[in-house]
Amino acid sequence: MELNKYIEHTLLKQDATGEEVIKLLDEAKKYNFLGVCVNPVNVSLAKEYLKDTGIKVVTVIGFPLGQSTREVKVLETIDAVKNGADEIDMVINDGKLKDGDFVYLKDEISAVKLACQGKTLKVILETDLLNKTEIIKACEICIEAGADFVKTSTGFVKNGVGAKEEDVRLMFETVKNSGLGVKASGGIRDRETALKMIDAGAVRLGTSSGVKICTGE
Repeated sequence: MELNKYIEHTLLKQDATGEEVIKLLDEAKKYNFLGVCVNPVNVSLAKEYLKDTGIKVVTVIGFPLGQSTREVKVLETIDAVKNGADEIDMVINDGKLKDGDFVYLKDEISAVKLACQGKTLKVILETDLLNKTEIIKACEICIEAGADFVKTSTGFVKNGVGAKEEDVRLMFETVKNSGLGVKASGGIRDRETALKMIDAGAVRLGTSSGVKICTGE
């Protein structure tokens, strides 16, 4: 299995240096990863550095809490697309989900999708904070709102697990007839875990351990 074609090689830590970003991009070229996922401030650099490679530039919106206003998420998305982002990973407002304010969530996701200008939109559910009923409902809202993917997590929840096999499978079963894909992200650090996520239904893997996964080191 060509695991590199599932991997979005990721660097989202707060103190990431320019040197570390370049290292990530060089690794993406060397292993021909499907994409890289970087913070918005690094989108322009990544787009220029990876031009003519076919490697996707992915960035995050409302990250990591999802508590920005709808208008701010839209503006972030417009800016990211202008700077060259190929795909947008937006953090859902989990507080609104728990409040049962499903109209707010649908409207927000729809607005960000429109701002994507045809680019792929993934919606991060932060499954560490949700029960199974909430995960299913969030997936259903993403379908209704026109998202392209549902994603497990930011990887930033304190003491969180990140992607769990049972959550990925639940998300896959919920969206499989809708055309949405599932991205597993958070805590995927070795080949065995990566394969489990794919077996559960993930077609994308967000991980900072892409090289280790592909080399088996």
